[in-house]
Amino acid sequence: MKKQKLLVAKIGGNIIEDEKALASFLKDFSKVDGQKILVHGGGKSATQLADKLGVKTEMIDGRRITSAENLDIVVMTYAGLLNKTIVSGLQKQNCNALGLTGADGNVILAEKRPIQFVDYGFVGDVLKVNGNIIQTFLNQNITPVFCALTHDANGQLLNTNADTIASEIASAMSEYYEVSLFYCFELKGVLENIEDKESVIEHIDLEKYTRLRDAEVIANGMLPKLQNCFDALHKNVNKVHIANADFIKDNTTKHTTLSL
Repeated sequence: MKKQKLLVAKIGGNIIEDEKALASFLKDFSKVDGQKILVHGGGKSATQLADKLGVKTEMIDGRRITSAENLDIVVMTYAGLLNKTIVSGLQKQNCNALGLTGADGNVILAEKRPIQFVDYGFVGDVLKVNGNIIQTFLNQNITPVFCALTHDANGQLLNTNADTIASEIASAMSEYYEVSLFYCFELKGVLENIEDKESVIEHIDLEKYTRLRDAEVIANGMLPKLQNCFDALHKNVNKVHIANADFIKDNTTKHTTLSL
C-alpha cells in the first residue's frame, strides 16, 4: 500500500526573529496539503534574553555551551515564547497545532553529550524518536510543532540542535510515511559562491558533497546541516531540500535538493 506523504519543515532565526516573515511562512505552511510537522530553533532569541538577564552566552564552532543558567533561558525561550507564538500563529490559520518538547509524551529521548574535547553542558544527542506517538497526533489532524529540547528520561531537559531534531523526526516517520524534509534557510540554497546569492547548487549527492567539502566550498555551519540531510537520506527519508521560505508555497523555485 502506498504511503501517505508527510512534510517535515525546520525554520530558524531568520524567520522566527522577523514577525512579518514568520506570519507569512505560517500562512503558507498551513496551506500545505496533507500531514506536516514543524521544527523550530531560536538560538538568537535565547542569546538576546541571556544578554538582558546578564547571563553569558558561550559558543564554540557555532554551537552553544549550555550551562544550567543557559538551559533555563533556552527552555523559557524555545518551549515558552517561541513555541507558543508559532502554535498560536498556526491556529490563526486554522491549522490545529500542538507545541511539544521531546519530553512531552516521551517523544524524543536523548543523552547528555559526553565530555570529550569540549564540555557542552546540558546538550543532548538524540537516542530515539517515538514515531507512534507522533503518528497518533497526525491521525487526529494535529500538526506537531517541536522546539529544540529533548529529555533523558531521568528528569533532565537537554538543549538539542533543531536541524538534528528535524532529521531524526523525519527518519523515524519514514517508517509510516513518504517523508520530505525541508530546511528553510535565509538563502535560496547551498551556494557555489557565497558572494553570489544566485549561485545555488541545485543538486548535491554524496560524491559532490565530498568534493565541495574538500574544496571548502561547503564549510563552517553548513557542514553539520548537510550531515543531517545525508543522515536522513540514509534512514529512508524520501527527499531533502534546502531553500528559502518561498519553497513552501512553490517548490519549483530555485533550491538545493540532496540525494545519496
